[in-house]
Amino acid sequence: MAEEMKNGTMGLNSFDNAENDEQYLLVVKNLKKYFPIKSSFFKKTIGNVKAVDGISFKIKRGTTMGLVGESGCGKSTVGKTILRLQDKTAGEVFFNGVDIFKLSKKDLRKSRPNMQIIFQDPYSSLSPRLPVSEIIGEGVREHEIVPKEEYDEYISRVMRACGLQEYHKDRYPHEFSGGQRQRICIARALALNPDFILCDEPVSALDVSIQAQIINLLRDLQKEFGITYLFISHDLSVVEHISDTVGVMYLGNMVEYAPTNRVFEKPMHPYTQALISAIPVPDPDYKMDRVVLEGSIPSPANPPSGCKFHTRCSKCMEVCKHFVPDFVELEEDHFCACHLYNSPERQAELEAALEEK
Repeated sequence: MAEEMKNGTMGLNSFDNAENDEQYLLVVKNLKKYFPIKSSFFKKTIGNVKAVDGISFKIKRGTTMGLVGESGCGKSTVGKTILRLQDKTAGEVFFNGVDIFKLSKKDLRKSRPNMQIIFQDPYSSLSPRLPVSEIIGEGVREHEIVPKEEYDEYISRVMRACGLQEYHKDRYPHEFSGGQRQRICIARALALNPDFILCDEPVSALDVSIQAQIINLLRDLQKEFGITYLFISHDLSVVEHISDTVGVMYLGNMVEYAPTNRVFEKPMHPYTQALISAIPVPDPDYKMDRVVLEGSIPSPANPPSGCKFHTRCSKCMEVCKHFVPDFVELEEDHFCACHLYNSPERQAELEAALEEK
């Protein structure tokens, strides 16, 4: 109990056996990813960068979850670990009810087409030496998605679905604009007929008008093919438009997770409130009630004790400095990790533990 009070590991009962519920395609439980810090001479591990420090969430089939937070909070690391592009430190990731970290290399390779990724920079993620048809079709041939005689027509169909023309097949990435390159990246992912696509800030490098086109394309593809998205972004206005649920990260931890309308209409965590208050409003007469965060983000290699956000929180209490808040369900499907919402019993328990120190 004392360890749970210190580390905030209680209150996740609603995630128990969620991996066996068929409505959820992806279930993440207490995922951690640490990067070791080595000494310069003996290469001995002297610490860890806690990029992802125990987060949990679940995504229903055919829906989109937005994952937001400041740069460096661990959003992209979460995505890459979920896809097993890098190994985990601890935790579980269930895809279609199967823990992907328990798959053999052979089984993992078979499941790869079902889990695809769209990268942030469409230019650096495309090979400059391959024409568009090869970029899109390389994985199709490798995983034998369609018979050889249907290959060419299949690539044409995928390109048309993503707003590309058939005469683009023989062109190279440098001949396209940024928005067209991102359509190529989407087509490459779609060609493998995936159930799940990780969108790692796919519109942050594009103009605003092009962003809207790409977001609408992703939504249309979701309706047509039933794809599930994890949409990583730092732009909350984009996330509000595309997401069904939203998770808010701060310094490797999930601080709030709820349906999109609840996060934007009734944000509970002080950090979420600050992020939403910073969204620009296109009305010169509207007076914004801005919540300004003081200070900078602490180092993930040496995070503060207790709640990691307490060094920048205007509502900080003494218990916040010593105990990690529990990630608990305050309302139906609305999770938050903040001592402001402790039950009287829990608050008394923490204050008693504080007096013993």
